[in-house]
Amino acid sequence: MKLFYGLFDLLWGDWIPLPTPGGGTLGISPLVVLLLATGLYLTFRTRFLFLRLFPDMLRITKEKKVGKDAGSITGLQSLIVSTATRVGMGNLVGVVAAISAGGAGAVFWMWITALLGTSTAFVEGTLAQIHKQKDPLYGGYRGGPTRYIHDFFCKKKSKSKSVIAVLFALSGLLCWCGISQVIGNSVSSSMHNAFRIPPIWTAVVLVSLCALIVLRKNATVKVLDIVVPIMAGCFFLVTLVIIVKNAALLPSVFQRIFAEAFGLRQVVAGGFGAVLMNGIKRGLFSNEAGSGSAPCAAAAADIDLPAKQGLLESFGVFIDTMLICTCSAMIMLLAPADVVQGLEGMDLLQAAMNYHLGPFGVVFIAVTLLLFSFSTFIGILFYARSNIAYVFGDNWWSQTAYKVLCLGMLAVGCLAAYTFVWDLGDLGIALMTVFNMLALIPLSGEAIQALRDYEHSK
Repeated sequence: MKLFYGLFDLLWGDWIPLPTPGGGTLGISPLVVLLLATGLYLTFRTRFLFLRLFPDMLRITKEKKVGKDAGSITGLQSLIVSTATRVGMGNLVGVVAAISAGGAGAVFWMWITALLGTSTAFVEGTLAQIHKQKDPLYGGYRGGPTRYIHDFFCKKKSKSKSVIAVLFALSGLLCWCGISQVIGNSVSSSMHNAFRIPPIWTAVVLVSLCALIVLRKNATVKVLDIVVPIMAGCFFLVTLVIIVKNAALLPSVFQRIFAEAFGLRQVVAGGFGAVLMNGIKRGLFSNEAGSGSAPCAAAAADIDLPAKQGLLESFGVFIDTMLICTCSAMIMLLAPADVVQGLEGMDLLQAAMNYHLGPFGVVFIAVTLLLFSFSTFIGILFYARSNIAYVFGDNWWSQTAYKVLCLGMLAVGCLAAYTFVWDLGDLGIALMTVFNMLALIPLSGEAIQALRDYEHSK
């Protein structure tokens, strides 16, 4: 246990203290340094890709060409899968927590972090396409970090496994197992708060519904094709109604965001570090750029140019942070301070929605969290396919066993919360990020060349 928490603190702890004006201290974890430095480096290497090629991202989402291989999915479908896992409870409760701890200025740093993350996401998605392979179990393609890490550390024709790739795969499986419990606990809590539904009934219905989908061979993408656009679209439209309804307050809200991002009051009070780090952490860990999760879906796409998939993954970061996270921030910041005073987490968000839309708002947030969490669970089991195959080989028993394990953790989470399991998930994603970066940075030149090829082909 000491070893576990020692490793946890090493990656997540604020080991790098930097003094800030006003007498405060800015504590930075090694993981944040790694992700920010990588994002900044790749942003310059791609020549601010997101600003230059945003129209291309929109155009590529309309391409629906797919190969003849059974099980193949389009680039847009792989984007939907990755969006399903990026857009989760962190976009709701996590954003509220960031603003509660760091003030409105945290939103600005969340935006900046997301813009840096788009370049990292591009390189991940492009490398996943370059190094993908045929999937003999599900059909179509598979890959992600396990494949490009393997190809970097081993000869491509070698049948032996890369130790780093195995460690990445196991870290991912550990992370997604832990997340399953977090999902179950969040859904059962929100259902109990909104409808007084006992956790046991939430567990039975949620686990049964998820089992019907994940235990079937190719139901995942079909379900997410329907659920993700509906849930994201409804959340965006309802937030748009709230914004229009409170349009007169928008100038003061944006003034508050920018003022608190660089404000003299925060600097003098020594709170600048809280503003900065809460925004950065929420941006980094909401869009998942650099963790190696989304490339597991990117590799499954049947698309003509690898860079196109990379651009789609960049667009996914935009959807997650610039749209969905910003929507959550607006819901909170447009509510009067006395309405949300002393509240935190889901209680705070539901109080803000109750102010904006009455009882409907409370129910809407509960249902939204249910859909976000449900799609995340379905999506992470899609991610797990390639990791399981790399470690345990191409067989159905290992695929099914892991799905049953995660369904069990989902049920446990509905009934009780175990902090240690939550920490397992956090440690898993931290280790994934470290192992992913060992190959991502050295191989980034392949993605940059693919970007040049794409731009020359236009």
